[in-house]
Amino acid sequence: MEIIQNLNPARLAWCCQEYRINGDTLGHILKISPGTIQKVLNGEGGLTLNQLKKVAGFFNRGLLFFMESGNVDERLLYSPQFRTLTNQKIALSPKIRALIERVEEKRKTYIGLLEDLGEDVPIQLDTPILFLDEIKRSANRVRSWFNLTDCGSFDFFRERLGEKGVMVFLTNGYKGDWQIDSNDPVAGFSLDFTPFPVIVVKKQASESRQAFTLMHELGHLLLHRESFIDNEDDLYGHQQKEKAANEFAGNVLVPDKFLTQIDMQRFPYEKVDLYRGYLEDQHRHWGVSVEVILRRLLDEGYIKIQHYQGYREWQKDLPKKPEQKGGIRYRYKEPVKIFGKIYVGTVFNALYSQKISLAKASTYLDGLKISDLHKLEHVLV
Repeated sequence: MEIIQNLNPARLAWCCQEYRINGDTLGHILKISPGTIQKVLNGEGGLTLNQLKKVAGFFNRGLLFFMESGNVDERLLYSPQFRTLTNQKIALSPKIRALIERVEEKRKTYIGLLEDLGEDVPIQLDTPILFLDEIKRSANRVRSWFNLTDCGSFDFFRERLGEKGVMVFLTNGYKGDWQIDSNDPVAGFSLDFTPFPVIVVKKQASESRQAFTLMHELGHLLLHRESFIDNEDDLYGHQQKEKAANEFAGNVLVPDKFLTQIDMQRFPYEKVDLYRGYLEDQHRHWGVSVEVILRRLLDEGYIKIQHYQGYREWQKDLPKKPEQKGGIRYRYKEPVKIFGKIYVGTVFNALYSQKISLAKASTYLDGLKISDLHKLEHVLV
C-alpha cells in the first residue's frame, strides 16, 4: 500500500500537544503502530491513506492540514470563542473540542445559506437591557422578551430563541459526531458570536434539565456577554458568574408568582423523601425539575439550606432514568432534533431555490441519506 511521505511532523506534534496526548497514546487509540506514529513525528516516515484518514478524523482536520508546510497559526485556526472555552476547561476531551469546531462550522453554513437566499443577516442580537446586579428584574425582562406569561418548555424556548437570532443545538442520544458521551461532565456551552450566538445543550433524560441548561447558557450570553462551557457541577455552582447564571435561569423558569402557588404551610420540611411527590404538580405543569423549584424556594427564603442539600443527597441514590436514544428507524428526524426547525428549514429553502444541490443538503443535514432526506421533507411540510 502506498505510503504518504510528505507529512509535516510539526503539525502532527502540534495536534498531539493540543489534545494532551503523546504519539504512543495516539497510536493505541487509532490502532496504528506507535512506532509508525513516532517515525512521522521524527520526520522519518509516513502513513497510508487510511491511517492518515484516521489521524485527520481524530483531530477533526482535513488531510491536507498535515501536508501543509509551516507551523500552525492558532489565530487563524481557532476562533476567539473556541479559545475562551478551552482556556476555561483545559482538559476538554478531543470529542468536545471537535464538537465545538463543528458547531462553529454549522453557524457559518447557516449564515452562508441566508446570504445565498438574499435574506438579511442581523448585525447583532436584539435583546432587552439586562442588569447583572438585578437578576430578578433581568429575568422578568427576558420573560417579556419571550412573550411568556405562563410556563415554557425546552422546545418553546428553543423556537423563540431561534426566531430572535440565537442558534440552539441539542446533542443526539446515540454515538456519532453530535453526541456528548454520557460520562463526559460537559452539560452545555455557549458561543458569544455576533450575529447568531450559539447555545449547545447536552441531551438529558428529561426536558426539564435541558431547559435549565439552556437558560443557564442564555444567562451567560445575555448577562456576561461571554462564551462559556459548563460541566454538570457548574449548574449548581456558587462562583460569581455561575451563581448569576443559575439565579437567572431559575427566575426565568420559575418566577416569584409561581412560588405563591405552593402551599408552604403543609410542606414536609423534615421529610426530604416526600418533596418530589409534594411538588409533582408544579414539576409537571412548569416543566422544571423538583430541584430547580427547591432552589428557588431556598433563594426566596421559603426553605433552609439543609432542606435543599438534604434533598440533593437523597436523590443521588435514586436510579437514574435512561436517556431516550435515537434509532435507525427515525434517523430522518434527527437533524431537526439536533439543529432545530429554523436551520433545517433554511437548508430546504436553499435546496428548493437551487442554491445548493441535493448532495450538499444531505451534507448540511448531518450526512442524512437521500431517502431519509425525502422523509424529513414530508415531515416539515
